[in-house]
Amino acid sequence: MKRRLVILTEIISPYRIPLFNTLAQHAKVDLHVIFLAETDPTLRQWQVYKDEIRFSYQVLPSWRRRLGRYNILLNRGIARALATSAPDVILCGGYNYVASWQALRWARAQKIPFVLWSESNAKDLRRGHTVVEFLKSSFLSKCSGFVVPGRAAQEYLCADKKVAENALFTAPNAVDNDLFAAGAGAARQNADALRRELDLPRRYFLFSGRLVRGKGVFELLSAYAKLTESMRQQVGLVFVGDGASRQQLEQQAASISPGAIRFAGFAQREQLAIYYGLAEMLILPTYADTWGLVVNEAMACGLPVILSQAAGCAPELVRENWNGLLVPPRDASSLASAIRSLADQPDLCAMMGANSAERIAHYSPNEWSRGIARMVEAEAGEHA
Repeated sequence: MKRRLVILTEIISPYRIPLFNTLAQHAKVDLHVIFLAETDPTLRQWQVYKDEIRFSYQVLPSWRRRLGRYNILLNRGIARALATSAPDVILCGGYNYVASWQALRWARAQKIPFVLWSESNAKDLRRGHTVVEFLKSSFLSKCSGFVVPGRAAQEYLCADKKVAENALFTAPNAVDNDLFAAGAGAARQNADALRRELDLPRRYFLFSGRLVRGKGVFELLSAYAKLTESMRQQVGLVFVGDGASRQQLEQQAASISPGAIRFAGFAQREQLAIYYGLAEMLILPTYADTWGLVVNEAMACGLPVILSQAAGCAPELVRENWNGLLVPPRDASSLASAIRSLADQPDLCAMMGANSAERIAHYSPNEWSRGIARMVEAEAGEHA
């Protein structure tokens, strides 16, 4: 018997489409997705891949404004959309929009299970704000269950928010592994031409993500400067992404010599696989990250990873000295040591890259959809 699942989420993210497509094919799930907006042009430059959507969905009318660091998104028609879609279970992708609270109130009035898709962890930089914590606790107390991507989010809910373990369901965060692996393989077949076209060093370390201080980009630049001149002559550093810190990073990078530092700008999904495919390793020294999907992407492309211990995916995806290294956040010296320890060992990096590909195979859209289906069956069955 199929159960009707309605997912309420912010935007049509290219990372989520493969997950939702796979879930829509599950024998026990009848999926409908309600998006609060198509995209957020003030924060993201993602292409909206509507032609790839293979699931039932709708986009609510919306009004968006950004006030400082706060993102205000208001919607019309959430109650009508939920009533029309007739859910057996609602899965909500956050608590920070008015529509999420409206959906929660509607679900409780209709006695329909309301599950929060939560990625927050104990190292989340948003924690500690009194108002935020009060609102979060209030929202969580009214949810019937929780979907988490892994241990960091699970431990946060159990330890900090006193959520019972039997209310938790795990659905591992995933990307389209096959798409990234194929793109990286094709790039390696045409490596010389692509390096010339994209002005890439013959060898380089890669950062992929928003260029903001919280991603540890300044520590990465400092760590690169701490490498020996000989190593910097051999291996460059490439930043893929854009953000508020780009200009300052470029100014500081200009003073590092020798060295080849490139700022490639924002890259859409297809081009990202090229940068991964030609890189030596991914480096993500973030101060905090609920997960870090760029790590999934890089591992699917067969890269070793140097990752901050503060990333939510760290306990799941990176095993020390097997497929990468973990470093403390905000520590350029430790980061430089980690880079040095791998940069001169191509055989070790190749082995780690193969291990990354092996490990990430267990973090696939199929695995994610199975986790969601288990949640739907349990929640719908309990409230039948």
